[in-house]
Formats: sequence, structure tokens, C-alpha cells
Amino acid sequence: MTKFDEATQAIRVDESTYDVCLDPGYAIGGPLNGGYLMAVILRAVVDSSPFEHPVSTTSQFHRSPAAGPARVVVEQLKAGRTVAFTRATLVQDGVAQIESLVTTATLGDAEPAYADKAGYVMPPPEECVKLPDPRPESNMTLNARMEMRFDPPTVGWLKGEPTGRPESRAYFRLTEPQDPDPYVLALAVDALPPVVFSAGARGWAPTVDLTWHLRALPAPGWLTLIGGGRLISDGWFDEDVEVWDSAGRLVAQSRQLARVGRG
Repeated sequence: MTKFDEATQAIRVDESTYDVCLDPGYAIGGPLNGGYLMAVILRAVVDSSPFEHPVSTTSQFHRSPAAGPARVVVEQLKAGRTVAFTRATLVQDGVAQIESLVTTATLGDAEPAYADKAGYVMPPPEECVKLPDPRPESNMTLNARMEMRFDPPTVGWLKGEPTGRPESRAYFRLTEPQDPDPYVLALAVDALPPVVFSAGARGWAPTVDLTWHLRALPAPGWLTLIGGGRLISDGWFDEDVEVWDSAGRLVAQSRQLARVGRG
């Protein structure tokens, strides 16, 4: 079991309840990363489901749970021959923190009837850049859990040279060797810096609602994350992310609605 597997482990208490322990190693300046929290929830949902894979997840982030003990409460809404629907709530100190609706199914390895190509071709990883290590007092512990190599134009904001467009692109993998799986993909879809950084905004940008789809089981190796946005308005922005595996297949898609960063 890897450190990520341990950090997302859900222990069954009864038919509808799972104990979890939220790991402080996945913090982004204080709050825990939303993708990590979804991975924790999905461990419980898949364990309670007759199917193996979380093919669609919609999560609403009511609060920012703290590191430490929590529970995932699952409610089976409907199960058919090929798909099941579950409501899952992450609860801490008796208060609902995140509400999720999850669709589970079992994906195969059949060749797709149609497969689009990536709309943007990344430079090779050796031509991409690593962000500077955060200061210890920043509590950006997530950075130590994953390795990312960024397409240089999308991190110009580090030097005060944002492109003016909401965008972010990078290669992604966990620091500890581990082949990507659906739970790693849950982390990956929320791993990029907020795309509004490249448009000139800064500060923590809290996610309000995030939906992502598992489209295929990923091949080993680097994942490629392509992120962009369509509208920044009235303190809100959207962020779309495509995740492509090392075999050039689209393996995950996400869209989130978030608040523009403060500070």
C-alpha cells in the first residue's frame, strides 16, 4: 500500500458509514486539496458499490474540513445491471463538509469507437519547468506529494508575466512511484494552480462545485493536464481540465466553479 492509498483509505463501520483520517500532507496553504478529498469519498463509495469504477462524480464543497478523523456516510440511491448511483457525505464533528453524487460502473479495455486527439501538444517533460519549492511556513504540503512539470508560458505569473488568459498545463505524477488509477485521477483533476493565476489573479481560489468523469483506466506513466477557463466575472470563474495518459488517451474530464482568489 502506497502513502496515497493509506491517506485515502476508508474503513467500513457498517453498511452506510466509513471511518477516514484526512491526511495533513495534502494541504494547499491550510485547506486540504479538493481532489484529495474526493478521492477519500470515492474509496468509500466504490467499496459500497457493486461496480468497480467511479465514472462520474459531482461534489459540492460546503466547508473546508480539517486534517484528522472524519466519516463518509453513503446512501445507495439506485443500482441496475450496469450502473449504480450513490449519495455520499463527508462529515466531520457532526457537520456535513462535502456532498457528492457518484455514478459507478465497471469500465473495460475495449477500443473506443471514436477518440479525439488532444487539442494542445505539450513540449516534452524535460523542456517543462518545476515550480519553486514553497516556503515551509506556507503549509503547501501537497507539493511534496506530487511531481509536476509545467508548460512554461502558463507559469509566467510567477515572474509577474501572466498570459492574460485563464490556462494551466502540466505533466503530473505522484512523488512516490504509483501507477495512476481512478483515485489518483480524482487528485489530478484538481492539482493545477487555479487557471485564473495566468489571467492575473492571485490567492486561494476555493472550489464551490466540481464535476469530473472517468473516461478510461489510465496507462502507467506521466499524466498530462490541460486546463482552461471560459469566463471570469463577478468574483467567479470556471475551470475545465482534460487528463491524458501516457498512451495519448483521454482518461478524465472535469469542470469546476470557483471563487476568484482573495489576497
